Amino acid sequence: MTHRLTAVAAVTACCLGLLIAPTDSHADSGWWVGKLSARIGVNAAFPQVESGNLSAPSPAGSKVDISNAYALGGGVNWKVDSHWSLDLPVGIPFKARISGDGAIAGVGEIGETRVVPATGFVQYRFLDEKAAVRPLFGLGLTYVNFVKEKGNGTLTALLNPGGNPVTLKVEDKFTLTAQMGATYNINERMFVEGMLAFTPLKTRTTLSTGQTIDVRLNPITAGLYVGYRY
Repeated sequence: MTHRLTAVAAVTACCLGLLIAPTDSHADSGWWVGKLSARIGVNAAFPQVESGNLSAPSPAGSKVDISNAYALGGGVNWKVDSHWSLDLPVGIPFKARISGDGAIAGVGEIGETRVVPATGFVQYRFLDEKAAVRPLFGLGLTYVNFVKEKGNGTLTALLNPGGNPVTLKVEDKFTLTAQMGATYNINERMFVEGMLAFTPLKTRTTLSTGQTIDVRLNPITAGLYVGYRY
């Protein structure tokens, strides 16, 4: 719950930042003017799943698949100079649904988890600041935190029929994320921004019944936002 509330608070702060424009001379002369921007929009995650086999005891060739996920997102950006900036995305955690695949492809959904990625980017923007469209490239360090993992009755029926409910824990990971995108400047203050990013990610899930499974998620993420410069 703490992770979710933190993310909600961060997104709410971005929303307020977008809605509250400077209204007096002090706001126009603050240290953040010309440096800080905020955005809000929608994030989407598309896992490129390569699943290993669930370890024994389990049906041979048991694999998993992970659903696409969508959530409210945004971020804040600090301009270092006319080309370089530091960027911190924020957003509601993704809800990823876990389904059976391979030998257990027909069983449907077997569990779910919330995914809380935290990334700090260094970005480079091409062209002049006054250009209508500015392509950008970014590279960042990402910590992927999995919370609220849970199995369902189908998973228990597969691996521990008649026994205690099967629970699961997904391993958290540090990795890198590369992004590309573009900013369209509506005017001096307002802009629209689109992003694509790739995160190489391999993680291990451990079940309460002792089995493990390694999965490459390698998500491609996309975002579309509207933003405001202070």
